[in-house]
Amino acid sequence: MRPYSPEPLPIKTLDKSELFSSVGEANAELARYDGLLMGMVNPAVMLSPLTNQEAVLSSKIEGTQATIEEVLEHEAGREYDVDKNDDILEVLNYRKALMLAKDSVTDRPIRLGFIRELHSILMSNVRGENKEPGQFRMDQNWIGAPGCTREEAAFVPPNPLQLIDHLQAWEAYLSSDDVDPIVQTAIVHAQFELLHPFKDGNGRIGRLLIPLLLYSKGRLSSPMFYLSAYLESHRDEYYTRLRTISQAGDWTGWCAFFLRAVRVQAQQNGATLREIMGLYEVTKLQVRNITHSPHSAQLVDALFDRPIFTSADIARRADVPKPTVHKLIRSLLDEGVLATVRKAAGRRAAILTFAELLNTLERKQLV
Repeated sequence: MRPYSPEPLPIKTLDKSELFSSVGEANAELARYDGLLMGMVNPAVMLSPLTNQEAVLSSKIEGTQATIEEVLEHEAGREYDVDKNDDILEVLNYRKALMLAKDSVTDRPIRLGFIRELHSILMSNVRGENKEPGQFRMDQNWIGAPGCTREEAAFVPPNPLQLIDHLQAWEAYLSSDDVDPIVQTAIVHAQFELLHPFKDGNGRIGRLLIPLLLYSKGRLSSPMFYLSAYLESHRDEYYTRLRTISQAGDWTGWCAFFLRAVRVQAQQNGATLREIMGLYEVTKLQVRNITHSPHSAQLVDALFDRPIFTSADIARRADVPKPTVHKLIRSLLDEGVLATVRKAAGRRAAILTFAELLNTLERKQLV
């Protein structure tokens, strides 16, 4: 199979009339979601559950098997076997790259060097660390069944000798203004996946770019819009739509799929955030009434930031003295606000959970 030859950007074959109504609907739902973001008093706390979920689901699309609970329990000190531990580390690297991207993009343009930095973080000390973290590939690769030859491959990305030229054209397109910011984001994501510039981690980096571009194009007030829940639950169509670009040049079909994903995910994220915000207000009042503590607000923020924890961990994050935290935790355990995941044993600390927040995320998963 010959290497893929990317279509020049901007895409000339796009049927804009076919996308017209979808563009309007996606922009309207994204604007409603962004209005919710702008109205938040403490967005970092409220969005932390969605950030953890995004890291898990984007990694899951690539075959990583780790749940939010397993990731948080690992951070609280629970030990897993080697394979599970590797999966968890991949999720944690993705979250780290996601947070760096969010913090950096406000005063830094999206350029190839920045993307290489994110990739270096993503692939650090995990199974792909031998696949040249932070470096664009110098070899021809292909995608297909394990062990397949290039002739048997489902897709062969561009020749590495032309890759940097294609990447520079892609980078220039990032800085331009095309049809509509959401459509342009769809094209940027797909073209990146088709260029497949790294030996590993291309899908995760490509999905990480989605909120960054929407923010840089003024469609989001904060780069915190996560699409992987929809893409994971529609994984077969996601890959099929990308494949039909390379096989039939169907950019219009891909963009229609992406616009639908943004519309549905914006509705879903908005509904989830509203439920999280409601739970936050209820929990804040509940904890204050149970503990009568001046530290109750800090404690609630720490619970929402990381709902599986040890008492030492939450004392540090809430900036509350350990003896005080132990007393508060006992009260909340007695009232059923918190539950025990793992009992203390010897010098091994107990692992506790604020299960209602995790249950909220589970209930709001896309179907």
